[in-house]
Amino acid sequence: MDGDLTAADRVTVVDRTDFAAMGADRIARLLADAAAARGTATLALVGGTTPRPVYQALAARDDVPWRQVHVYFGDERAVPPDDPESNFGMARETLLTRVPIPEPQIHRMHAEAADVEAAARSYEALLPARLDLVLLGIGEDGHTASLFPGSSAVTEQARRVLFVTGPKPPPRRLTITPPVLAAARATLVLAAGAAKAEAVARALEGPDDVIGCPAQLARAGYWILDRAAAAELRGGTS
Repeated sequence: MDGDLTAADRVTVVDRTDFAAMGADRIARLLADAAAARGTATLALVGGTTPRPVYQALAARDDVPWRQVHVYFGDERAVPPDDPESNFGMARETLLTRVPIPEPQIHRMHAEAADVEAAARSYEALLPARLDLVLLGIGEDGHTASLFPGSSAVTEQARRVLFVTGPKPPPRRLTITPPVLAAARATLVLAAGAAKAEAVARALEGPDDVIGCPAQLARAGYWILDRAAAAELRGGTS
């Protein structure tokens, strides 16, 4: 993962009106670089409300090598793919049906499976050894993917995908684990809104406490914040 970036390189703060375009631009450039370097690009998408406009902006671009991209997911709720809570469903609506990516290159998590342990192991086997880009969000409690504060999954070092029960509904989920984030060539955290400001400050500038603030796992990656989400940072941003 890109761990030698300065704070100015890592953290970009923009007006809310520019947030989606900035996020889409960073994703597009990283995917294009990966495809040029290796012939394919591997991307793990994030769910939630924050990335929706970013995905819509990304879908409107014509400079992404979608036919060379394989899409994965960082976490998923245990709901069918057409459920409003499905991360896959949101990504399909806002991005995946709007771009020329071959369907076999879209790899969703089957978190709704009756045997969630088997689903976790199956997805673990499907993941490449290194993802080119992992997109992440951050919750008000400091969680990222479905790695929640206090969860044993936050310190997992062997398994790459786990079934977890989180504090937020729907609680049953599959999630990637720290080894996947550590191996990724790049991570990009998208955060917007004043409700995220305290968690963002703890993740980027707080004392080391990955158990209490799992988003610190992505501290060395790229962060794109709107001004409200960056409001409690002490400095070192652009």
